[in-house]
Amino acid sequence: MSASVNKNALFYGSCFALITTGFTFSIRAGILPQLGVEFGLSAEQLGFINSMWFLGFPISMIIGGLVYHTVGPKTIMTVAFIAHTLGIILTIYAGGYTALLISTLLIGIGNGCTEAACNPMIADMYSGVRMNKMLNRFHMWFPGGILIGALISKFMTDFGFTWQAQMWFIMVPAVIYAFLFFGKVFPKPKVEGATSLLSNFKAMLSPLYIFLIVCMALTAITEFGPGQWVEIILGSSGADPMLILALTAGLVALLRFFAGPVVGKFGQIGVLLGGAVFAAIGIYMFSVVTGPLAYVAAIVYALGYAYFWPVMVGAVAQRVPLSSALGMSVIGAVGMFSSSIFQPIIGSWIDGSMEDYRSQGITGDELQLVAGQETLEKMITFPAILIVLFLVLLFWQKNSTKTEKIPEE
Repeated sequence: MSASVNKNALFYGSCFALITTGFTFSIRAGILPQLGVEFGLSAEQLGFINSMWFLGFPISMIIGGLVYHTVGPKTIMTVAFIAHTLGIILTIYAGGYTALLISTLLIGIGNGCTEAACNPMIADMYSGVRMNKMLNRFHMWFPGGILIGALISKFMTDFGFTWQAQMWFIMVPAVIYAFLFFGKVFPKPKVEGATSLLSNFKAMLSPLYIFLIVCMALTAITEFGPGQWVEIILGSSGADPMLILALTAGLVALLRFFAGPVVGKFGQIGVLLGGAVFAAIGIYMFSVVTGPLAYVAAIVYALGYAYFWPVMVGAVAQRVPLSSALGMSVIGAVGMFSSSIFQPIIGSWIDGSMEDYRSQGITGDELQLVAGQETLEKMITFPAILIVLFLVLLFWQKNSTKTEKIPEE
């Protein structure tokens, strides 16, 4: 097998692994109300279940980053497939709250292994501007998976399929990525000194890396906060929540496919700063509009967070290269850990708002709408802080090398 064919198989396998991750996000978001009804769970309890998805991510990402150069990406992706499979099956046959916590944690571990293995593998397969391009094209398949999964979930829910049947669909891309990775030769690290954990840790103690860590925590919750609660928060807004999730995910996938010229023109930090502004405006719009205007808000919000994750990972790979696989894994882990912490907090915000408005005599769809809008108002804080941080980063790094334009193929 030629190197190019092998590289293509590895890249496409990585994409299907990320589609699996996207499915676990959107299909679980779609079935969240059904889980709440079937098992009698509060929004805060659903938040803790959600948090397991995000908590499993950083656990496996950090471990994967530590052992990446020892065991290699192939072994890490084998663990990913096992965790995905066990998590999906345990979710389907869950008997209650505790089983849902454990199964969702396993799914999160599988997702984290995907990030831990595929990000550095792609960075090692490609170089320079092409690396930025391919990382964005890889990461387009997380929203791509969310889009496909959201449409599948909506279709199956509308036609009366059980939530268990929806969960089985997640196995389809999982089996495909396992097949594509089977028997392939994986790349070696290309940055000299990057295989030394000591050099990795030294690079990660730099002020720039620590600053990027703080930014990542806020970009992640800005991206994942509204999305995971879309069915519950926007269920009474007059717009279809799963269509909003599909719209945002589809637009983000499209934007990431054409990320090269955008990052080339505005630079990594310019893209991040612009994203924070659009995200703040989009979440604000979600908190005040209803009906068809919610779809407009979805477009603005998607423009905001589209480049956050891949550009943050690319910034670490390009600006702190000696942090290597561990650096990329840890920054992703911090993003997911941040999201894990905030999921039950968001759930408690919803519960608290509902209790307050219920005491005022508000009930039914109106109660869910006003409680959801108040929760979204609180979420504006995340991108607002990011605007300040990225302005600081812009002036701090103004003399650094700007990412050059990436030619389209």
